[in-house]
Amino acid sequence: MTKNCFEEKKETVNVEALLAKYGTIQMAPKGYSMYPVIVPERDQVILKQADAMPLKRGMVVLYRRADDTLVLHRVYKVKQDGIYLVGDNQVEIEGPIQKSQIKAVLVGLVRKGKRVSVLNLFYVVLTRIWLCFLPLRPQMKKIAYRLKHAKDKNNA
Repeated sequence: MTKNCFEEKKETVNVEALLAKYGTIQMAPKGYSMYPVIVPERDQVILKQADAMPLKRGMVVLYRRADDTLVLHRVYKVKQDGIYLVGDNQVEIEGPIQKSQIKAVLVGLVRKGKRVSVLNLFYVVLTRIWLCFLPLRPQMKKIAYRLKHAKDKNNA
């Protein structure tokens, strides 16, 4: 059973308790760290309790930082000293994160009312390519910024 977190009061949502109770939850992420794959106010994420699930490069996990913040990021690398993560809209790799900090694993998205599994071939190919582009992301952002401003200038 998937629990929709919108049914809970925002100030009392305890993700760990909901995951323990329901196993799988659906929620709307905030922030743009996972853009362009996950867009806030458009997409919802379906998360499954992590438990003993083996983690692999490319998986998206929900983890709790030492400052108590919940963060949704992609696994960049799994090493003996911990797990290294990065947002799809970021270049800085965070880690090592300990397995105990990982609360859930992304199993799907809800986009415009339709469910998309993380096993969907298009999703798998897109996210693997995007992860490989990590070193090129700063240059890609500059190009996108220039193209956007050139378009805006021409439309003015």
